[in-house]
Amino acid sequence: MLEAHNLTAAFDGRIIFQNLSLAVEPGERVQVAAPSGAGKTTLARILAGYARPRAGEVRIDGAPLPRRGACPVQLIGQHPERATDPRQRMSAMLAEASADEEELARLGAAFGIQDRWLSRFPHELSGGELQRFCIVRALAANPRYLIADEISTMLDALTQAQIWQALLVEAETRDLGLVFTTHSAALAERIATRIVELRPQ
Repeated sequence: MLEAHNLTAAFDGRIIFQNLSLAVEPGERVQVAAPSGAGKTTLARILAGYARPRAGEVRIDGAPLPRRGACPVQLIGQHPERATDPRQRMSAMLAEASADEEELARLGAAFGIQDRWLSRFPHELSGGELQRFCIVRALAANPRYLIADEISTMLDALTQAQIWQALLVEAETRDLGLVFTTHSAALAERIATRIVELRPQ
């Protein structure tokens, strides 16, 4: 189980949420719902170990998130261009996530990654193409939980549908816990098994 205990977080010196607790079971798909500026992205980063809360802690099966090695909680963000090294070819990015070439090929096919994209740099790909790589990289790390922060907001409707369809298949097959944010009520209704309200301070 992924658990957040009594989290308090601040941004620019302002408390954005406090005493927030959350528990996510394997296989659950939990939407974190809140207006803009209420701290959804901050919470996503804390849950995946990318940021530390001012108070509280995140645990997985009762233990703190590991400081080294592949984290069992993987974050996929809204802006894939910020999550990639502009000097690194896409094939090298995926190779860093996993040495299992067969699994990388399977995931690449599932998310519509074309072989010709592998030799390119991030700036040579569209946002939708780059986001597919970021999702595959996260899944290749063999996580138990995925944090998906507005991962399809900037994409066209067809790409959104393709990405979420493939991601939900992977989540169900692996019994992954999923925490996600979205401004799309239709998407949330289709995906979420539970909704958690994040109330602004």
